[in-house]
Amino acid sequence: MFDTLSDRLGGIFDKLKRRATLSAADVDAAMREIRVALLEADVALPVVKDFVARVREEAMGQEVIRSITPGQMVVKIVHDALVETLGSDATELDLRAVPPVPILMVGLQGSGKTTTSGKIALRLKEKERKKVLLASLDVYRPAAQEQLAQLAAQAGVASLPVIVGEMPVAIARRAMDVGRKEGYDVVILDTAGRLHIDAGLMDEVAKVRDVAKPHETLLVVDAMTGQDAVTLAREFNEKVGITGIVLTRIDGDARGGGALSMRAVTGRPIKFLGAGEKLDKLEVFHPDRIAGRILGMGDVVSLVEKAAENFQADEAEKLAKKMMSGKFDLDDLLGQLRQLRKMGDIKGLMGMLPGVAKMKKQMASANLDDNLLKRQEAILLSMTPKERHAPDLIKASRKKRIAAGSGTSVQEVNKVLKQYEQMAQMMKQMKKLGKKGGLPPGFGGGMPPAGGGMPPGFGGGFPPGGFKF
Repeated sequence: MFDTLSDRLGGIFDKLKRRATLSAADVDAAMREIRVALLEADVALPVVKDFVARVREEAMGQEVIRSITPGQMVVKIVHDALVETLGSDATELDLRAVPPVPILMVGLQGSGKTTTSGKIALRLKEKERKKVLLASLDVYRPAAQEQLAQLAAQAGVASLPVIVGEMPVAIARRAMDVGRKEGYDVVILDTAGRLHIDAGLMDEVAKVRDVAKPHETLLVVDAMTGQDAVTLAREFNEKVGITGIVLTRIDGDARGGGALSMRAVTGRPIKFLGAGEKLDKLEVFHPDRIAGRILGMGDVVSLVEKAAENFQADEAEKLAKKMMSGKFDLDDLLGQLRQLRKMGDIKGLMGMLPGVAKMKKQMASANLDDNLLKRQEAILLSMTPKERHAPDLIKASRKKRIAAGSGTSVQEVNKVLKQYEQMAQMMKQMKKLGKKGGLPPGFGGGMPPAGGGMPPGFGGGFPPGGFKF
């Protein structure tokens, strides 16, 4: 998401940064380009007008025009305006109410409401230690109630038993009764959707709202909806009343304009971003971090948080000891690949690193994607434990066997071995410098905290020679 907008804004700012001074004409030209870039990204026209006017007013100030780095000053002004448009501060779920706290999920059919309900349930259970009940009010879509029951089982939370023929309002009333009697902290009500907004949909959701009296009403919107998302958000907010927005499928080919528009049009915060079908793929929406990603500044804070959540402390400690002793084998490389895969989509992770946006062509030619990590893992698993422990044993005949066993080519096997050699060499350098009281550049003068650091060759400095995939 935001890739197109990020590319366009990056090109505009590159031109500004090359200028030692900025004239009023330069700022006007940049504003025209920014306006076009926002419109092409599907940002609503009223939002674009307000955004450009705000940026122009500040960028025309004497402190910018006469600044030593006027281009950088304009970038900061745009960044601050983006943060303000997106909502200034991260806003999570408000559970400050008498339990069970009702959360109403609304939106059109196919927006990802049911999957998002499961994701929120898992998040509340794992991060907030809440007892959650999921209830499906979708009696129209075939197998919708069974789908939510399966997601509840995957998340390890309860789902309301289905009574055939029971209608949405009655289901909502029963869900709240069960929530009160059985001591649930949160009841998530997954409503039915329609292919488009109609009176029937709004009437039904309003009746459910009146019965359940939700503390949170979340509008789930597909990030690829485009400008229609603004109309959708406005309608639901006016007729039902929403407290927040969840954007789904942000990993798709979305321009991102809806995210910039919905917050400005409704005044309601975007609370979560969802990517993919896996229940753990839900992240809190941080306006400042998203603004940083759009402007190519990266999002190192989110990257470190992902590492801290997914890296196992004992494994990190074991690897740290091996690194400091200068020992590193293919089993260690396998472990690092698995840790990386736990963190999510590799392109998404790379996008969180500052400056990586400008390396997209190199990344594309290197085929950096999750399939690459899967193939590398398959290659390592096709080796015997002895081969992984002593890579020098792997000669031509063994390489052919490993390639056949992993469904890859000898060339790909060679690339994995080359990657291992680079990392092993880096470990040896660390051992030498460790004895002298120093460490190689990119490691910050010491090992990252156990469980909260990045694996060798990722984040703390790429392998020598750049991408060798």
